[in-house]
Amino acid sequence: MKKFGALFFIVIISFAFVTITDSLKEDPEFIAPSKQRTGDAKKGYNYLVTGDYLKSGIPYSLFMMGSPKDTNNYLGRTGNNKNLRHDFTAVKAPNGEEIVAPNCLQCHAQVFDGKLIVGLGNSLSDYTINRENTALFAEKFLKNLTGENAKKYEAAKNFINSIKIIAPQLITGTKGVNLADGLAFLLVSHRDPATLKWSDQNLMQMPNEIIPTDVPAWWLLKKKNAMFYNGFGRGDFGRFLMASNLLTVTDTTEAKEVDTHFNDVLAYINSIQPPKFPKAINASMAVQGKNIFTANCSNCHGTYGDKGTYPNLLIPESIIQTDSSLFTSNYSNPQMVDWFNNSWFSTGDHPAKLVPYRGYIAPPLDGIWVTAPYLHNGSVPNLEGVLNSKKRPKYWQRNFIAPTYNYDIPGYDYQIKDAAGNNEVYNTTLKGFSNEGHYFGDNLSEKERRSVIEYLKML
Repeated sequence: MKKFGALFFIVIISFAFVTITDSLKEDPEFIAPSKQRTGDAKKGYNYLVTGDYLKSGIPYSLFMMGSPKDTNNYLGRTGNNKNLRHDFTAVKAPNGEEIVAPNCLQCHAQVFDGKLIVGLGNSLSDYTINRENTALFAEKFLKNLTGENAKKYEAAKNFINSIKIIAPQLITGTKGVNLADGLAFLLVSHRDPATLKWSDQNLMQMPNEIIPTDVPAWWLLKKKNAMFYNGFGRGDFGRFLMASNLLTVTDTTEAKEVDTHFNDVLAYINSIQPPKFPKAINASMAVQGKNIFTANCSNCHGTYGDKGTYPNLLIPESIIQTDSSLFTSNYSNPQMVDWFNNSWFSTGDHPAKLVPYRGYIAPPLDGIWVTAPYLHNGSVPNLEGVLNSKKRPKYWQRNFIAPTYNYDIPGYDYQIKDAAGNNEVYNTTLKGFSNEGHYFGDNLSEKERRSVIEYLKML
């Protein structure tokens, strides 16, 4: 977000907030809103799940040889798309060949408790596999085709070329984390900022490591004045949402055509509502929790209900104290910022720009019960750990084949481990994987924390 989408968590502030801020003489920063394009949500959904924002991919016939036919059809698609998983789309390449390409739901949808939730960040992704060999096999196979079938390689060439070059650099040792931010850096490092033309050679110095993220829920975006965890995605959101096009885009003419659809995609994203908590909620505890939340957390995370407000605040590193690797790496790399702010994406009548910040945005908490694991890197398995840093395991493992969810204290069921192990064990000692920071809930009593958790289930 297997991840090509853009895009791009959780903090709950306590009464210690004012004292800490005063002592450090550093205040949260308000993010001013940017004008956004409007569009048609229905058209946006259709483009999202059937559109050709990637115009190169694996020929449909070859793809089906290596992938089982999907029988779920969660999206209710027709034609060849009904045979594909929800995170792939069959489209016509410019030369008329039918190809299969990954879509935005690679990152921004997940099957949860037997149902597909579009807009839920995919926390089950697997970047531990080097897909270079798959791309090389497809290239060798397709290059040997002749006659009319030679069109298959032409339709796949851009996709294969990108994958075989970036795949060796897009690997992590842990399942469940997302490398989409690092993917974006890798893609722009091979593209001219003005023309978007591809180069097989790196055009900028690459970072030593790719820092992982957790994928924020799409339904939060309607409240936010900036995108990404450090709030540095300013200006037109559609320009960031279409960034997955960088995987195969030919030039700015193609980019402009794709861009004409992303006002509709944004309209659809803004229409998504978080799923309701499906179990019983202790009403009296939730009332108490709301009062505690309002007194201790709402200054940063906002209020909820018919008259709810969201402050759009960036919280400095010195206050939040969570892992700093993300806001100093990937998208925030100075080379990336310079590339983007001088690229095609920053031009026209609805430009976008990157504004780096040393800290993270305090996100809205709508639907927080379903968005585990928590913090911007997915380092905390459940809400109890968010509110009590002493309950955060150093090494922990969850089941990726048949995951189960704890509705009492929202989060995935997990096992605490004594040491780092296989690729299903989250190791918080790695760079970018730390579970430190956000200590504000430590000031609450156990009863107060449980009350806040009951309230959070209602959001």
